[in-house]
Amino acid sequence: MKAAVLREIGGPQQVRIEEASTPVLKPDELLIRIKFAALNRRDVWITHGLYPGMQLPAILGSDGAGEIVAIGEQVTDLQIGDAVIINPALNWGDNPHFNGPDFSILGMPQNGTFAQYVAVSHKQVYPKPNHLTWEEAAALPLAGLTAYRALVTRGQIQKNETVFIPGIGSGVALFALQMAVTLGAKVFVSSSSDEKLEKAIKLGATGGVNYRSENWAKELKKQMGGADLIIDCVGGDTFNQLLNLAKPGGRIVNFGATTGPVPKLLLPKLFFKHLDIRGTTMGSPQDFAGMLELITNHQIHPVLDRSFLLEEIQEALFHMEKGNHFGKITVKIPEEK
Repeated sequence: MKAAVLREIGGPQQVRIEEASTPVLKPDELLIRIKFAALNRRDVWITHGLYPGMQLPAILGSDGAGEIVAIGEQVTDLQIGDAVIINPALNWGDNPHFNGPDFSILGMPQNGTFAQYVAVSHKQVYPKPNHLTWEEAAALPLAGLTAYRALVTRGQIQKNETVFIPGIGSGVALFALQMAVTLGAKVFVSSSSDEKLEKAIKLGATGGVNYRSENWAKELKKQMGGADLIIDCVGGDTFNQLLNLAKPGGRIVNFGATTGPVPKLLLPKLFFKHLDIRGTTMGSPQDFAGMLELITNHQIHPVLDRSFLLEEIQEALFHMEKGNHFGKITVKIPEEK
């Protein structure tokens, strides 16, 4: 089969399309012919060696959707030909509140979805929502799961609350926007791009600000008042602004630090306002099922940025690395000739 393989770190240019062996199934596994895959920031970090537990060589890719073409002997609940999407959160464990010590993510160290075939445990697959195309289904798993857990499980979003999502444009942030609007919240966003702010408003955001403006936080506070819930993956110098923007008794849920660590946390703001700061990442099987139910019941469609062929995987990774995309970047996987 054709696969995108990373054998040494050094950036996206190190990923090569190679002929690889089709996976041999374990008794509890399925062989899935991938129709579409999707990129995550994680894939770019791995090419630079900036990810915990680096083990190379590896076939990258956490997100994918396709058809079951072979079934392990212990699998009785699925059939060849079933259309499925993959939950990339492997070995979460029994505790729904926190992943266990064996947790990992598909696409390094376990070979991932940038290939014509992938083998995964039958516990990791779910029926593809009928309202989604193959491309949309592939765009959903990692980002949709992360957004759902941050917003619903950890954020405990309620109808009519005010939600702030910094850095709109990434897959997770856009899913959080769509889900929050669907659940009846009033959502505000920020971006360095006025064009992205306009697109977010078309998706249901009530308002937003360009964080490159000098007084962006004051402008946002004027627009929205305070936020009941803030969903943050930015961290860095701006995190203390979130303490100012949160309402007394508000919640801040963080799942990343794309601009680096918080230099000096303003603790008085935290305790005088009785704020909750909650961490999260990925999600449990229960979260994945809940995310799918929300997406299906409300007919939510992922926001797509651009699609590449598998042979263009380096270009796709560079496109993500630049950070100008709005929505998910997908990869069309060729059928076997």
